[in-house]
Amino acid sequence: MSQGCTVLYVSHCVLPSRSVCHQYAGGGGRIMGARRLLRSAQCSMSHCVLPPDLFVTNVLEEAVGSVLPLALDPSGSLLLQALLPEASSAQLAKLLRPLLPALCQVACHHCGAHVLEAALLRAPRLLGEEDAGTLEELVLQLGRAMREELRAFAWDPHASFVVRTLLQVLGGVRVGSDAAQGLSRTGPPAPRKKRAEAKSEGPVEFEVPDSFLALLREFIAAFQENIAEFITHRVASLCLQVALEVLHRKLPEACAELCSSVIGYLSSRNPSAGCSPLLVFLKDPVCSRVLDKVLEVSEPRALRLLYRQHFRGQLRALAGHGVANFTLQRLLGAAPPKLLGKVLVELGPGLEEVLAQGHAGVATALLGACRRCGAGQKEALQLLMEAFHCWEPPARRAACAPLFASLLPYEVYYAPGKGQEAQPPLEEQPDSPPALASVSLHGSLLLQHLLHFADPSPVLRSLAALPPHDLVTLACSPAGSHVYDALLASPSVPRKPRRRVLRGLQGHYVSLACNKHGSRVLDAIWSRATLPAKRQIAQELAEQEQQLRSDPFGHHVVRNFALTHFLKRRRDWDRHQEAETKRRELFTEILED
Repeated sequence: MSQGCTVLYVSHCVLPSRSVCHQYAGGGGRIMGARRLLRSAQCSMSHCVLPPDLFVTNVLEEAVGSVLPLALDPSGSLLLQALLPEASSAQLAKLLRPLLPALCQVACHHCGAHVLEAALLRAPRLLGEEDAGTLEELVLQLGRAMREELRAFAWDPHASFVVRTLLQVLGGVRVGSDAAQGLSRTGPPAPRKKRAEAKSEGPVEFEVPDSFLALLREFIAAFQENIAEFITHRVASLCLQVALEVLHRKLPEACAELCSSVIGYLSSRNPSAGCSPLLVFLKDPVCSRVLDKVLEVSEPRALRLLYRQHFRGQLRALAGHGVANFTLQRLLGAAPPKLLGKVLVELGPGLEEVLAQGHAGVATALLGACRRCGAGQKEALQLLMEAFHCWEPPARRAACAPLFASLLPYEVYYAPGKGQEAQPPLEEQPDSPPALASVSLHGSLLLQHLLHFADPSPVLRSLAALPPHDLVTLACSPAGSHVYDALLASPSVPRKPRRRVLRGLQGHYVSLACNKHGSRVLDAIWSRATLPAKRQIAQELAEQEQQLRSDPFGHHVVRNFALTHFLKRRRDWDRHQEAETKRRELFTEILED
C-alpha cells in the first residue's frame, strides 16, 4: 500500500493500524489515512462480520491519538461524524478531551465545527449512563470556555453553529427554527446522512443535569454584556435567537429578562426621532429577525405593552415596508384575542393598499390570527372582500373565491380585455366568466384560513359557483390543491356544502388522476367518501383504465382504488371498501375520544 500504510485484518474487516493515524499528521499519508478510515467505517455495517459496536470501538481507539488532525481534515471530519452517533460515553469523552485545549481552532474551522456539533448532539443521549460523569464535566468545560469567549465564538460563522448547539444541549431541548439549523454537510449519501443525524440528534426534549441549566443562566449575562452587538451582528444574532427559544421552553422567567434587555436597548436608541426608536430597527434585516423572535416568545402581557409603546398607530406603515412587514406578521401570529381586535381595527382599512404593494403575507397572517383566536372573523372577511372590491354590491360576493385564489381585485379579474379595467355590473357579465388562470400561494392560504372560520359559508358558496374547469385548475395547482385539504378537513364545513363543491369535479376524475397534485386531491376525496360515492368515482375511472395505467400518476390510482377488482370482482371490492370505511370510522371515534 502507498505511503507505507499497514492494515490489520480482523474478521474479514479492514481496519487501519495506528501507523495510519501517525502518518496522518503530514503529507499524502494524512489524506490517505483519513479516507481509508472513512471507507472502513462506511463498510462496517454492510460487509463486516465484526459486530458494529466492536468495530466502532476499534476504530475510535485508533482515532483517539490523532483526533485533532482528523477533526480538521475534510475526510477525517466525515469519519468522526459517521462514528460519533455510535460512540459510548467513555469513547466520546476520550474524543472530546484532546479537542478542548484547541477549542478555538477546532470550533472556528469549517471541518472541526462539524465534529464538535456531532459530539454535542450525541452527549444528551449518554448523560443518563452510570459512567457519564466525565462526559458531563467535559461538556461543562467546553461550555465555560465558550461562555468566557462568547463574543469570539458567536461572531465566527462556523463556531456560531457550535454555540447554538451547545445552548440547546445545556437547555435540554432541541429547537427547529432556521436560526438553530446546523452546518450543511457534504459526503455521505442522503439516506445514510439522515439516519446518522436522526441517531445523533436524539429526542426533542431531554433531561439535563442542574449544572447544565446553571451554566445556561450564565450565558444570559454574557449576552446582556454585549447586547448591542448580539442584536446587530448578522451571525451572532442567530445565537441570541436560539437562546431566546431555549429559554422560552426551559426558563421562561430568564427568557422574559433577556427579552426586556433586547427591547430596552432598542428603545433607547435614537430618542429624538419622531416615532418609536424600535421602529427604526424593525426595518433592518438583522435586527428585525431578533425582534421576530422576541415577539414569538413573549407573553401576552408583554405583547400588549409592546403594542401600546411602539406599534400603535404605525401598523399600516410597517405593513407597507419590505422588511418590517415580516415582523408585523410575527406580531399577528402571536397576538392574543384582545390585542388582535385592536390590530384589526387599525390595520384593516389599509388592507387593499398592503395587497397592492405585494405584501399578501400580512393579509394571510391576519386571517391566520383570526382563525387561531376565533375572534374578529366576520370583520376580517368583510375587510378582505372590501380590499378585493367584492363586498358591494352583494351580488359580487359570490365571486370572492377566484379573486382570493388569484390575488386579483374584481375589476382586474373580470376585465373585458387586456389592459382594460372598466367593469360592468355583475348582471351584465357574460354567461361564461373568465377561467381561473393560476392560484397563488398566499391566495391558497387565504382560502384555507377562511374555510376554517366558524362560518365558512361565503367561501363555500363561491367555490360551489365555480365552473368545473376552474375547480379542476384549483385541484391541479401546487398551491390550490391544499384548498381541498382544508375543505375536507375543516370541522366547520357542513357535509352538504362540501358535497356541493366536490360534485363539480364529477366527469373530471381522469384529469385529476393524471396530474401530480390532482391525484393527491382525488386520494383525499376517496379516503373520506361513502361507498356509493366510491362506486361512482371508480366507475368513471374504470372506463379509462388503460389510459390511467400508462400514466405516471394514474397507475397509482388504479392500484390504490383497486380498479381491476372493481371491474372483475365487484362483490369482493364492495366488501373490502365497506371494511375500510368501518375501520376509518372506528379510528375516528377513537381519536375523538
